[in-house]
Amino acid sequence: MLNHQEGRLRFLRRATDRPRPRFRRGVYLLPSLLTMAHMFCGYACVVYAMRGEYDTAAPFIGFAIVLDVLDGRIARMTGTASAFGAEFDSLADIISFGMAPAILSFQWGLSSLGRLGWAAGFLYVAAAAMRLARFNIQTAGGGDKRYFVGMPSPAAAAIPAATVFAYPWGLYDYREALPALAMVLVPAVLMVSTIRFRSFKNLDSKNRRPYTVLLFVAAAIMLIATHPRIALVVLAYGYLSSAFIGMAVTRFRHRGGHGADAEQPAADDPPRDSAAR
Repeated sequence: MLNHQEGRLRFLRRATDRPRPRFRRGVYLLPSLLTMAHMFCGYACVVYAMRGEYDTAAPFIGFAIVLDVLDGRIARMTGTASAFGAEFDSLADIISFGMAPAILSFQWGLSSLGRLGWAAGFLYVAAAAMRLARFNIQTAGGGDKRYFVGMPSPAAAAIPAATVFAYPWGLYDYREALPALAMVLVPAVLMVSTIRFRSFKNLDSKNRRPYTVLLFVAAAIMLIATHPRIALVVLAYGYLSSAFIGMAVTRFRHRGGHGADAEQPAADDPPRDSAAR
């Protein structure tokens, strides 16, 4: 009788009276420190951009990209990934890959366009926020880890950062600044698009690779060290164009496959009798 009464009370208990899951206190220090450093790089970029020191401001976005890659990979390798770390990383991304590139672009050249310039900067920030929100939802639901749906915000931030770093003298005439709108608007549109970009998350660092891979890595480091402005522009715009190259290759293969299928029945048809010609 007592068990029946307890079951009845549990059934009548409100949903708000049920015990809530307890969250662990504290944070994992190493990935959180990397995320904090990544956030600081975005803040430093904003400060130097407002001073007009574009040659110093732009590289901080590159440092933020490196730290953003490291904090996630280290958290997964050490088993210190957490819900707090994921949310903290998203907020840091808004600063480093949303606000910082927009302010850098506005101070560098879009300010001469007046309202059009700051409207383009806000559009970039809004697109970065939407991209990160969609990424969090897609990550929770699973999916193909080989590709990003839409251009990732770090790669999008690399476009204005590499451009400003290559030409840090600024644009002060509105006629010169008009083409610079594409530097902000194109990555903004690609971030909220459904175009697939390679994620490289399926690359396993534990597998053996040919020795030539180390040679290519050494060559890339040498190019960045000796010609950083040119090398970073090539890397940033090369990744942007890689999605369109991949789309073109995929469509070409599909057309080639359909063409081969169409020719196959004709080749398999039996030869007609000469009397029927």
